[in-house]
Amino acid sequence: MRQILLDTETTGLEPREGHRIVEIGAVELVNRSLTGLTFHEYLNPERVMDDEVIRVHGLTNAFLDDKPRFAAVAQSFLDFVRGAELVIHNAAFDLGFINAELERLGKTSATDYGRIEDYVSGVVDSLKLARRLHPGQRNSLDALCRRYGIDNSHRQLHGALLDSEILADVYLAMTGGQSSLGLESQDSHAHAEGGEVPRMLPASRPRVAVLCASDDELAAHEQRMEAIQKAAGGMTIWGG
Repeated sequence: MRQILLDTETTGLEPREGHRIVEIGAVELVNRSLTGLTFHEYLNPERVMDDEVIRVHGLTNAFLDDKPRFAAVAQSFLDFVRGAELVIHNAAFDLGFINAELERLGKTSATDYGRIEDYVSGVVDSLKLARRLHPGQRNSLDALCRRYGIDNSHRQLHGALLDSEILADVYLAMTGGQSSLGLESQDSHAHAEGGEVPRMLPASRPRVAVLCASDDELAAHEQRMEAIQKAAGGMTIWGG
């Protein structure tokens, strides 16, 4: 199964008010293993950002001035996500901005780009997943990193690629961990058409700490599993 962990940074909170994407970052999982393939672009939003927004992600108007417009990277972005399942934290926000960009692009070209949902196999909102797993608790990426022992100490500002990498660790931790330790061999992931070899992840990438449950936590877990088993009438995966 191919999944894309995705994040965006924007000029504001509402695309209907003309706010635009300034950064897209995404990482690839295949069968719950990171492949090292990423998509990352800074974008010229064609509008001026307020200082309040710049303080969130650190991307200044001057820095973005010579970056490509969304139109220049749209096709490569769609090719990267095509056929995959998207995993996004607070998916409605990012999908709303991406679809607004695709709609705007369609109005200036002869192509109807549709919606991002037309290109992917599905969308998982990791924020909704976290709220189901941890009701009544904080479920921001930072809060989830603390809960699962994931080191994000280098995350001083929001960044689309960095946040998508952190989300990959969080998502794997929330859904049972990584099925294969480390990256697959580079040859096994070479593209059939062009033989492109994926890039390895940088050494600075956040690592997941291994935490051992206490006896009390193990007992509480067992009680919780028994309660779920009973509520499901015995029809759980682990209970047969």
